[in-house]
Amino acid sequence: MFHRLGQFVVRRAWWVIAAWVVAMIAIVASAPKVTSQTDESAFLPKHYESIQAAQLQGQAFPSSFTPSALLLFERNDGQALNDGDQATMDKVVKGLTDAHIPAVEMILPVDPKASKSKDGKYALSMVGIDKTKMQTTEFTDAAKKLRSEGSKLADGSGLKFQVGGQAASSLDQQDASGATDAIVMLGSLLLVILIVGVIFRSILAGILPVILSLAIAMPVSNGLIAHAIDIFDLKSSPMTSAILIIVVLGVGTDYFLFLAFRYRERLRLGEDRKTAVANAVGRVGEAIASAAGAVAVAFAVLVLSSLGMFTALGPALAIAVVATALVSLTLAPAVLAVIPSRGVFWPGKKWMQEPKNARFAALGRITGKKPGLVALASGGVLVVLALAGINYNGTYDLAGSSMPKGKESMVVQDKLMTAFSAGATDPSHVYLTSTNGAKLSDSAIKDFAGKLQGVPGVASVVAPSTGAKTVNADGTTGDFTVLLNDAPASNKAIDTIEKVRDTAHASAPDGSKALVGGITAVYKDINTAMVHDYTLVFPIAALLIMIILGLQLRSVVAPWYLMASVGLGFGATLGATTLLFQNVKGEPGLMFMLPIFIYLFVVAIGTDYNILIIARLREEAREGRSPREAASEAVKHGGPTVAAAGFILAASFATFMLAGNVLFMELGFSLAFGIVLAAFVMAMFFTPALTALLGHRAWWPGHADAPGHGHGHGHGEGPAPVAGAHGMPEPAGRR
Repeated sequence: MFHRLGQFVVRRAWWVIAAWVVAMIAIVASAPKVTSQTDESAFLPKHYESIQAAQLQGQAFPSSFTPSALLLFERNDGQALNDGDQATMDKVVKGLTDAHIPAVEMILPVDPKASKSKDGKYALSMVGIDKTKMQTTEFTDAAKKLRSEGSKLADGSGLKFQVGGQAASSLDQQDASGATDAIVMLGSLLLVILIVGVIFRSILAGILPVILSLAIAMPVSNGLIAHAIDIFDLKSSPMTSAILIIVVLGVGTDYFLFLAFRYRERLRLGEDRKTAVANAVGRVGEAIASAAGAVAVAFAVLVLSSLGMFTALGPALAIAVVATALVSLTLAPAVLAVIPSRGVFWPGKKWMQEPKNARFAALGRITGKKPGLVALASGGVLVVLALAGINYNGTYDLAGSSMPKGKESMVVQDKLMTAFSAGATDPSHVYLTSTNGAKLSDSAIKDFAGKLQGVPGVASVVAPSTGAKTVNADGTTGDFTVLLNDAPASNKAIDTIEKVRDTAHASAPDGSKALVGGITAVYKDINTAMVHDYTLVFPIAALLIMIILGLQLRSVVAPWYLMASVGLGFGATLGATTLLFQNVKGEPGLMFMLPIFIYLFVVAIGTDYNILIIARLREEAREGRSPREAASEAVKHGGPTVAAAGFILAASFATFMLAGNVLFMELGFSLAFGIVLAAFVMAMFFTPALTALLGHRAWWPGHADAPGHGHGHGHGEGPAPVAGAHGMPEPAGRR
C-alpha cells in the first residue's frame, strides 16, 4: 500500500504540491472565526451542582449584581487613605460612569466604611459588566477601557489605580497567551531549523520541516479545527493555540525525520532520487501512519471528557495530527522528489557516506547481549521516578498559573487577599430555594445561615434579606453569601466547600433544597470531573491504541508491553515533575490539568517512538536475524532517528518554560522530560530489550518476524517494485 502511495506521489509530484496549496487556501478562506473560552464554569456539563446553582441564580435573580471587574485604590506613599483621597475616588468612579463604556452596566461608589480594608490603605469599587458579553471582545475591551480611562482620571492625585477581577484577568490572559504563542513559535522554529540542519549538515533540510509544518499543515489544521468547533459546538481554550504550534511542528518534524533518514539511506544504496523517495515512503509509511493513528486516537478520546476544555482540545489535536501525517506521507515526499538530492543535503559533503553510528552500534550491542540487564535498569529508572508521583497534589488557580505574577489582575488579586480576606476575592454562594412554592421564613433563613457559619473554614455568612435584594421577588429563593478563610482556588477552600455542601444539603428545611455555587464550587466539580476522566478516558484510549498496535504489528503480545512501557513513562514523568515543583521548588501542587497533558504527549508520542523502533526491529528480524541481533540492529539504525526526533520535540516543549508563568513552566518541564524518557529510555532501551527477551513470542500469534514475511508489493517492508539506480530492481536484504 505505502509503496504504491510513494510511487504515485513521485510520479505526480507537482500535482500533489499544487493540490495541497489549493486545499490549504480553500480551507483557510472558508474557516469560521473562533473565540476562546476563558470562563472555567463553561467547561463543565450542566448536571454539576455549581452549574445548576448558576442557572438558579440567573432565574431567581436576573438583575443580580455580580462584579466582573474590581477597581482597587491605594496611595502611592503606602499611607492610609484620607478624605482627599475619598474625593478623588468619587471623581474617578463618576468619570468612569459618565464615560458610558460599552458593556459596563454599573460602577458602585467607594463606600467610606464598607469598601475599605481594615488598615485603611486600600479601597474597592465593583463594576458590573454585561454577562452576555462574557465570551466576546467587548468584555475584555471594557476592562481595557476601565484601565486607561481610570488611570487618566487618577493621574496626579497621588493615588494608584488598578483594575482586577474576571474581565481584567481575561484580558491579561489573552495578552499572556499571545506572548506565549510568540515565544513558543520563535523558540521552536529556531530549534528545529538549527537541530535538523546540524543533523543533516544542511540548510534546506533544516528549513523543510518548518515550511511543511507551518506553511501548510498548521493553516490546514487551524481551518479544519475551526470548522469542527463551529459544526459540533465545541469550546476553545486560550492555551490551544500554543499547544497546537508544538504539536504540528513537533510531530511534523518527527515524521519528516522518519522519512528523511530512510530517504538518505536509500540514496546511499545507489538508488536514484525518485526511487529512493518511493522506497522511503514504502518502508516508513506504515510506521508513520500507525504512529499518527495512535496519537490521533489518544487525542480524540478526550471527546469523552467531562470538561469542555478537553472535549475541544482533544479533537483539535487529533485533527492536527492527521493533517500533519497526510502532509508527511504525500507533500513531503513530493517535495523531496522534485528537489535534487544534493540540494536537500547541501552544503554537506559526506551525506552519501554511510556513518558508522559507533555510539548507537555500541548501545545496540549492549541491548542485544544483555537484554535482561538493560530491561531491568531502564525499567527500574521508570519505576523509581513513578513512585515520586504518589505525592502529586492538584491545584486549580488556572488564571493565576497561566500568566506572570506581575500582570495587573494578579497584583490586584494578591492585594485583595492580604488587605481584605482570602475568600473575599471571589465569594461562594449558597442558594436555598423552595420546592413546594412556599415562601422562605425568616426563622428558616436565620437557622440555615447559622448552620453554614458553623462549618470549619467559613469566615462569614451574609444571610439574604429583601432589602438587600438577595431574596427573589416571590420570596422562594434566598442567596447566602459565604466568605471562606482561604483563597478560592486553594485546596483548603475546595475541601471547605465540600463541607459547606454537605451541611447545606443536610440542613435545608423541609420543602426546600440547597445548591452551592461560586468559583470554588466550580473547582470542586472540576476535580470530580477529572476523576471521572481518569477512570474512563485513559482505559479507553489505552485499549484503542493497543488495537492499532496489534493490527500494525500483527501481534497480541507486543501491544501489552508497549503500553506498559508508556504507562511507566507517564508515571515517571508525573513523578519527576512532582519531585521538582512540589518538593524542590515548594509549590503547593501542580496544575490539575497536568496529568491529562502528560497523557496526551508522553503516552501518545511515546507510542510513536516505540512503533518506529519495533517496526525497525521487525524489519531486521525478517532479514533472518535472531531476536537479540534484530534488537541490536534496530537500536543501531533506528536509534539516531528516535534520538533526533526526541531531542527536537523535547527542546520544543522546553520553550514553554520561557513563558514566565507557573502553568507553562510545569508544562514545559514535564513534557520535555517525558519525551526524553520516551525516546532515550523507553524506545532506545526498554522496548527493544523486552522484545529481545521475549523473542518470537513477542509476535504471537502471527509470524511477523519470520524471514521473508511481509516482503512484496502489498506491504511496507522489503523492496518496492521500482527500478533501482541502474534500471534493475534493488536486491533484497540489506538496506
